[in-house]
Amino acid sequence: MEQLNILLAEDDENLGSLLKEYLIAKGYNTDWYVNGDIAYKHFIKNHYDICILDVMMPIKDGISLAKDIRMLNSTLPIIFLTAKSQKEDILEGFKAGCDDYITKPFSMEELVFRIEAILRRTLRQPSKQSEFTIGKYHFDADKQLLKTGNSEQKLTTKESELLKLLCLNKNMVLERNFALKTIWIDDNYFNARSMDVYIAKLRKYLKEDPAIEIMNIHGKGFKLIDRAE
Repeated sequence: MEQLNILLAEDDENLGSLLKEYLIAKGYNTDWYVNGDIAYKHFIKNHYDICILDVMMPIKDGISLAKDIRMLNSTLPIIFLTAKSQKEDILEGFKAGCDDYITKPFSMEELVFRIEAILRRTLRQPSKQSEFTIGKYHFDADKQLLKTGNSEQKLTTKESELLKLLCLNKNMVLERNFALKTIWIDDNYFNARSMDVYIAKLRKYLKEDPAIEIMNIHGKGFKLIDRAE
């Protein structure tokens, strides 16, 4: 299998050097940059399969870098490294488009586990059904595109995976824990809050059709309602 390329942005030189050496030893091509500005300049010139970004960096912080990366690539997996444990900071990271986060201090083995879990989700073979009709929308899960009329919305990997689960369970309850374990692997508090952020984004994308609603089912999960059917 072809080696995967990792962009690592970490301003702590000791940690950055250790992470780079460890990831290379695990078989990942890893480029390490000491701030977000340098990382972004190399990102636009090279191909990467996953980005690992420290949140607190000089010149350009990790959240700003993630937003810039998302402007160019809406699906590339991003993991945040953060010394912060406040819920608001972690949620801000998910809003910027990250797929996962890991709080310092962490073990190298845990980081590799997170990388492998994300890559299993993003590189796995798609299930047979990939195209769906949602009211006046057409959703192509493989291409991660939601179209209506002459407009189209490119979805991130997690947005696409979540909408696909909702479509596969249209007009039925999609259980919260099932969705969390399918997409996020772990149904912990922070991932649950992250999923709420993505649900809000999907509601925004689908708001042009009043016949479509993503309903909260208290204590259970969500239901994609298509009243046009």
